[in-house]
Amino acid sequence: MIYAENNPFFEIYTTPFQTFPLDIIKSQHYEPAFDKAIAELQEDINRIADSSEKPTFENTVVALERSGRLLNLVSSVFFNALNTVSTDDLMAISERVSPKLSESSNNIYLNEVLFGRIKKVYAQKEKLTLCVEDERLLDKTYEAFCLRGAALDSEGKEKYRCLSTELNLLTLRFSQKALKDKNRFEYLISDETELSGLPASICEAAAQLAHEKGKDGWLFNLSSPSYVPFMRYVDNRASREMMYRAYLSIGNKGDDFDNKEVICQIVNIRLEIARLMGNRNFVEYKLKQTMAKNTENVYALLNDLLKVYKPFAEKEYQAVSEFAGFSPIMPWDWNYYAEKLKDSQFGVNDEMTRPYFQLENVTDAVFGLATRLYGITFKENQMIPTYHSEVKAYEVSDEDGSFLSILYTDFFPRDGKQSGAWMSNLKSQYKEANGTDNRPQVIIVMNFNRPTDSKPSLLTYDEVNTFLHEFGHALHGMLSESTYESLSGTNVLRDFVELPSQIMENWLKEKEFLDLVAVHYENGERIPFELLEKIQNSSNFNIGYLCCRQLCFGYLDMAWHTISEPFTGDVIAFEKNAWAPAMLLPEVEGTLMSSNFSHLFSGGYAAGYYGYKWAEVLDADAFSLFKKTDIFNRDVARSFRENILSKGDTEDPAVLYKRFRGRKPTIDALLERNGVKK
Repeated sequence: MIYAENNPFFEIYTTPFQTFPLDIIKSQHYEPAFDKAIAELQEDINRIADSSEKPTFENTVVALERSGRLLNLVSSVFFNALNTVSTDDLMAISERVSPKLSESSNNIYLNEVLFGRIKKVYAQKEKLTLCVEDERLLDKTYEAFCLRGAALDSEGKEKYRCLSTELNLLTLRFSQKALKDKNRFEYLISDETELSGLPASICEAAAQLAHEKGKDGWLFNLSSPSYVPFMRYVDNRASREMMYRAYLSIGNKGDDFDNKEVICQIVNIRLEIARLMGNRNFVEYKLKQTMAKNTENVYALLNDLLKVYKPFAEKEYQAVSEFAGFSPIMPWDWNYYAEKLKDSQFGVNDEMTRPYFQLENVTDAVFGLATRLYGITFKENQMIPTYHSEVKAYEVSDEDGSFLSILYTDFFPRDGKQSGAWMSNLKSQYKEANGTDNRPQVIIVMNFNRPTDSKPSLLTYDEVNTFLHEFGHALHGMLSESTYESLSGTNVLRDFVELPSQIMENWLKEKEFLDLVAVHYENGERIPFELLEKIQNSSNFNIGYLCCRQLCFGYLDMAWHTISEPFTGDVIAFEKNAWAPAMLLPEVEGTLMSSNFSHLFSGGYAAGYYGYKWAEVLDADAFSLFKKTDIFNRDVARSFRENILSKGDTEDPAVLYKRFRGRKPTIDALLERNGVKK
């Protein structure tokens, strides 16, 4: 096979820290790189499977673990580009590459000879005297093969091969349809009176967006920096309803971008795969590699939280209704009147606090928090290539000055970029056979308001919270000290992965940190003590509603993935019924969230969305240890780093957590933090 020359993926990098030359990678480089990487991986697999040597942990399990490095590189760079700077060209490439990646994966996990060697090693596990991490790798490798069809007969293997290939294409298609549908919506306002209620900063951003698009007026879209303040502040109720219906119809218009049939195909294929593996449904299949372990434990968590929080949520709904002076409060009314009620009760709102949350200052404070807790430091390096001019790259050093990681930050929305916020790895941490530590390269992606001609990028309190959340994931990746890449950083059980991210949000509720992060962008003054108190006092405003909202998503996820027969019904009706126990606001006919719910249908959280609430119990319990002494306590932070952040998936997370906390987690700290238990 001939591969294109002058392909950046095939070069030895002379960039700082051998970072990827992201600025020169073009769309035409990807497919030749994928083809070569897949071929190299298959050569590695053949060499392991066809070895005449007796199978051992080193020549089989470790050799498999260390195979496919080029494919890991090409995949991480490509899928980051697909999510952050997507084009029609990249989307077309993804559709062509996806079947190749599925085939490559299946060629590994359905290889009978290779699995035979792994089984022989696994059968000798008790005699091998492996260290904890090596034993974990052996267990996870064997389990992965079993979950991906290795134990099936030849007919079952072929069926799994077809199903997994089709499923990968469908999840990719889901995200592309949703992105294209979201991006085609624009609401151009030409009459200034229709802006009534909107803060000047939001109007300025909308005017700048219109100007960038060559239009006159104020332009709004369905990206978070545009949609969220529109729903919170616009006085015109009809306009809010129009925007709400637009957002809740992404992927639900009956046209080329409609996702309802894709959803049916995805959940039915997942069910078929689960049955093929001997399970009743996809949840049963998926929970085998989680802390929750089984369906009953997940529903126990969701139901227990609902029992505690829904009475609070119902009182909050009544309070907002009484404040608004009418009922029912519709979904397009909720944020508008809730924000006004919050301001009335606590004397604080986003526009009062926004001037104190300049992005650059917030970045310095978040980095500074990591320095104070873990001793690590950040230095921007403009010589490191990036994939977009707005992306920044930082060298991250440990307390002793040694190199720790590269961190990329990508903060602003643009066409071709997925909505929301996330962390990903361009390169995960691992150690070579000779002990050389390959340090990670991590990206955090947000969608914050851009700077305007008169103001820098100013964040809301919730956006600062999001920053801390994703930065927590980044710390999990950057502080990793694993031997094996598949066990490093954020490669942990799905219901454990949110602990390092969610614990970071706790600092934003503390005056000591708020005082450091909140500095007025114009005069450099610290946020007034009175405003600090108002922020802190309002931190649990509508906490019942917020919990029930998350429970809605958890119930919806579980409903889609506990079906025991192929789904042929009405997607909209199914959704409304699924989350009904936790729903507070009236349902709106024709609206649908599932058709844009990437977490479930393209983002890896299928049968795992409950993990946010599972980890919330853990993060509140873990942070209570800081609260007992000092929120900046270096000894507690060191323990959290050593037992949680650095360990990845090298040990059972329940064991790691107990080692850090000294006991199993309890729900008490969460209830106390939320003010539902004194």
